[in-house]
Amino acid sequence: MKRRSYVLSDTLTMLRRVILHMLRNPFVTILSTLATPILMLVMMYNLFGAVVQQADTMSSSTRYIDFLTPGLILITSIYGMGTAALRANADATQGIITRFRTMSIARASVLNGHVIGSSIGTLFSISVVIGLAFLTGFRPTADVGDWLTAGGLIVLFVTALTWLAVALGVSSSSPEATNSGLYLLFILPFLSNAFVPTDSMTPAVAWIAENQPFSPIIDTLRGLLLGTPIGDRGLMAVAWCVGFAAVGYVWAQAAYNRSSNG
Repeated sequence: MKRRSYVLSDTLTMLRRVILHMLRNPFVTILSTLATPILMLVMMYNLFGAVVQQADTMSSSTRYIDFLTPGLILITSIYGMGTAALRANADATQGIITRFRTMSIARASVLNGHVIGSSIGTLFSISVVIGLAFLTGFRPTADVGDWLTAGGLIVLFVTALTWLAVALGVSSSSPEATNSGLYLLFILPFLSNAFVPTDSMTPAVAWIAENQPFSPIIDTLRGLLLGTPIGDRGLMAVAWCVGFAAVGYVWAQAAYNRSSNG
């Protein structure tokens, strides 16, 4: 019991540290996560919304802003990884983790603080994007239960991605290496069904979009928020999130131990 209390107390201390860092640089923290999703909201909806809306691949009862918003939620989550990874990389490369190792603090608390703090920041950014989507015309049909389920999936997805981000940051030798590792995850949403239905894609691109990890999560969010069929996509979404979290957690712990010993 004392051990758990020790870890919890130190985790809260590390969490306060991460949040203070974010508050000291609010524009960097928020804009690095929000700039791209907001630009996409404005650009995709105003420039391409009418074209996509009139396409035969989209149901006439589905408005493009409703179709687009779940994809933007996912993209905001992914861009939130950037600041989490760079913050963890700074701790690893500037000797801060080594310094923490010499102090009487729970080792797990350093990574826990990074993950919880960065997840809170990303969830705040997601709430801003959803609010802007409502102002633009987003009108979901979800009831309270659907919103709670969608919120749970978003929290699970953000937490899983943040573990991956922290793992990448701690294991990378520099900010440039960290950004290179993030590149694939930044690109994958553009090869998903975030912006257009897969029916409008060429067969090769449609196959990639249907079989990559982000599309089932987007489909599940659309189903929960808009009432569209989910089928087995919900189980696939949860499985991908749990898989990301497990890989990120194990990788982060191993990278942290190497960094500490180095």
